[in-house]
Amino acid sequence: MKLQSLRRAVFGLSTAALLVAGTTVPGHAAGTADPVLRDLAAAKGVYYGTAVTASKLTGTYAALTAGQFDSVTPGNEMKWGSVEPVRGDFRWSGADAVVDFAEANGQKVRGHTLVWHSQLPSWVENGSWTADGLRTVMTEHIATEAGRYKGRIHHWDVVNEPFEEDGTRRPSVFQRTIGDGYIADAFRAARAADPTAKLYLNDYNVEGINAKSDAMYALVRSLKAQGVPVDGVGLQAHLIVGQVPSTLQANIKRFSDLGVDVAVTELDIRMQLPATEAKLAQQKADFKAVTQACLAVARCTGVTVWGFTDSDSWIPDFFEGQGAATPYDEGFRPKPAYYGIAEALGWSGEPGPGPDPVGGCAVTYAVQNQWNGGFTAQVTVRNTGTAPVNGWRIGWAWPAGQSVTQAWNASVSQSGTSVTAANLPYNAVVAAGGSVTFGLNGAWSGANTPPTAFTLNGTACAVPVPAAG
Repeated sequence: MKLQSLRRAVFGLSTAALLVAGTTVPGHAAGTADPVLRDLAAAKGVYYGTAVTASKLTGTYAALTAGQFDSVTPGNEMKWGSVEPVRGDFRWSGADAVVDFAEANGQKVRGHTLVWHSQLPSWVENGSWTADGLRTVMTEHIATEAGRYKGRIHHWDVVNEPFEEDGTRRPSVFQRTIGDGYIADAFRAARAADPTAKLYLNDYNVEGINAKSDAMYALVRSLKAQGVPVDGVGLQAHLIVGQVPSTLQANIKRFSDLGVDVAVTELDIRMQLPATEAKLAQQKADFKAVTQACLAVARCTGVTVWGFTDSDSWIPDFFEGQGAATPYDEGFRPKPAYYGIAEALGWSGEPGPGPDPVGGCAVTYAVQNQWNGGFTAQVTVRNTGTAPVNGWRIGWAWPAGQSVTQAWNASVSQSGTSVTAANLPYNAVVAAGGSVTFGLNGAWSGANTPPTAFTLNGTACAVPVPAAG
């Protein structure tokens, strides 16, 4: 919904401090396996996604995005002001980067957004338009952007935030100039540009049954009656700790009864800082409740969190003194909310193939030999947790486009820049305090920069300064 924040919130007592200091994560027993949200969601027939910032898709941020989520939404890169700041001058690098990353990692893409009153270029917002003139500009923009990604976008947020809080139409430049019909025009243009994408109407503060969601319900019903190709309704769900609407599930159900899909599209649950154990526990319950409400309705297709880490959250810049709104803290450590999501998706919290997810591993990467176009590297993974790892999967992203050509002591696969190395039958168990080593040959061109971030079974590992070749 909003600009992704570049500022990090300052906690009086940070979630990182609570976790690192040894505070028990509610609902998570030490020594259990780190759940993988995308796998749990797929088993339930839904997706679990995250909004991302294209420029940050490296290192641990990229590894967790790829490892934990099966859908991504560009936070800003597909908005009108980003892709067409000057009329006819389209800039696709950010949007292309997100789509390419998703395809390399087997993820859906939620396109966000084609028509919105905010983050418009000034030439649109401040132009002197007739109704026909602005309609032409709007539909041409939709045709160009949706057409560029035809067949590559799973869902499009076609029209975003068309209502005021009382249910009246927001007086955007489109509403003022074209009138009520701009929404139908936008959906028809999107369908013509990409016949296979699911087309959504998206808004905030419509999660519960209220005047605003009533207006949205009436609009969707009217559009469907007119034959307008509305496939789904997005409930943004920018919520406050302890204030999940009691009518959320009933609201999802009434929209689905209109014959459309429903998705939670921008979930975050903010709190007044500093974070405390009690607030984090309530936040866990809230993330769990929202996920369960979606799972309870057959046509709720999935949930997207609006950034998975507090370091990439818009909340501190827009709500004074508030933050800690996402499932991971600023150090990429999972918070109780992460486990609440996993529990809603069916994770039992029983012991499995991995150490405690906080501070449980360290990885050393060393280039042992390098020649023109090739190299040999050795990777050592140490289990710094207190329980054995029974079955391991190491993930990283190549920072300079390298590729694996051969491996030993591990089964290694690569998709795009993302690499996964998994145990073989004889080295699956790594004792507490023990380590496992595997090697690989690779190809490089231009640079052979070592990876700087690794995950063990989805959990970020400590990485000492890598050895150079």
